[in-house]
Amino acid sequence: MFNRLPVPRSALGNLLAKLLMVALGLAITVVVARQGPGVQGAFALFMAVESAMLTLLSGLGLWLARRLSQESSAPATRSRPMLLGVLRAAVGLGLLASLLLLGWSWVADQMPYRQLWLLALAAPFLLLVPTATGLWLGQGRMWPINVAQVAQPALVLAGLGGVFWLLEGTDRVTPLVLGVLIAWVSAKALVGVLTAFWSLRDASHRDAAMVQPAMDHPRWRHEWRFVAVIGITNLISLLNYRASLFLVEHFLGLNVVGTYSVAVQVAELLWLVSSAVTMSLYARIGAPDRTQAAFDTLRAVRFNVLVTVVAAPVLWALAAWAVPWVMGEAYRASLLPLAALLPGVAAYAAASSLSAFYTNHLGRPHLSGMVAGLSLGVSVLAGWWLIPQWGSLGAAVASTTGYLLAIVVGTHLFLREAGLPWQALWRQAR
Repeated sequence: MFNRLPVPRSALGNLLAKLLMVALGLAITVVVARQGPGVQGAFALFMAVESAMLTLLSGLGLWLARRLSQESSAPATRSRPMLLGVLRAAVGLGLLASLLLLGWSWVADQMPYRQLWLLALAAPFLLLVPTATGLWLGQGRMWPINVAQVAQPALVLAGLGGVFWLLEGTDRVTPLVLGVLIAWVSAKALVGVLTAFWSLRDASHRDAAMVQPAMDHPRWRHEWRFVAVIGITNLISLLNYRASLFLVEHFLGLNVVGTYSVAVQVAELLWLVSSAVTMSLYARIGAPDRTQAAFDTLRAVRFNVLVTVVAAPVLWALAAWAVPWVMGEAYRASLLPLAALLPGVAAYAAASSLSAFYTNHLGRPHLSGMVAGLSLGVSVLAGWWLIPQWGSLGAAVASTTGYLLAIVVGTHLFLREAGLPWQALWRQAR
């Protein structure tokens, strides 16, 4: 008989960690935003470029997680050789990314792109966290992942405190942006190295405890197409969330990016619960049994959408009071775009669980890419037309339109693959 609890108990600890991460992330945003919309805009675009790099090369960690989650309760392969292989690949791909970023920085003449040499120096180490945590994601162990993910913003925030102490009294945008970016990449690179060593030590202990002979471990190079598809799919998903920032920069400039990026960050707080629930169920959704995997996906979708729809108006009311007060009056301009973003973001809370079903259960990550690609295409085309007319509000309306259309298509794909009718979305399994 299926468990009828809406989410597993493990999601509670993961949610608490997510809350701490969000609190630290908001603190970083407030500290940076108070330096001015220009500094915040440059920081937001730099983070978008970094995220694009990380997501494109994220397939290694997810490949490892899928291999481990599909094993039985008695592990059949040693995890350390697999982990060591993907970590080496991550460093190699990071070095390749460094060369491309150095070239971009060399030819760029605007912030933050001419500062991408900083990202190039850190790139081989930034990839270690999403790769190493694949070990624990595949085992369904959330607390080591949470420690690594909380450590990054905590160390960044401490670094920013030092930077602004050194630059006290400076009101020039360029040194402020440079200080912020140095604190950002340094802290994340340090956490990456520490996480890699931790995961290798943990994998060694796991392998030593095996009571049966181990099979030869599979190598990610044998499934490079799967790894590449995951990376491309995740890149499309990331662009789906961040393409509007680059459109706003193109049409309206860096200062407007600064205020609009705050609207985007606040709206995405709605995904706090959905991401925590999906990560907690990721290993179970990857189980071979189709019925159980579909059931776990369905209950995650129901819970995620219900919570975000209820929370959306509350979030806007809190933002209307807090954003201008905490960040400054310049950021009052983010409230109208925020109101337009929230309906689409709330509906798209279902996407993370659907993506886990496509990728971890079906082994077909291109389905996630199709859904995200539809959303991206609609939002970019609509944004290209609406932003010159409506400003940042047009970017928000375009994004919401893309989210709503894509989640309908994504839900249809899930129900088709699971062999379920539309009524299953609101009917409990018996």
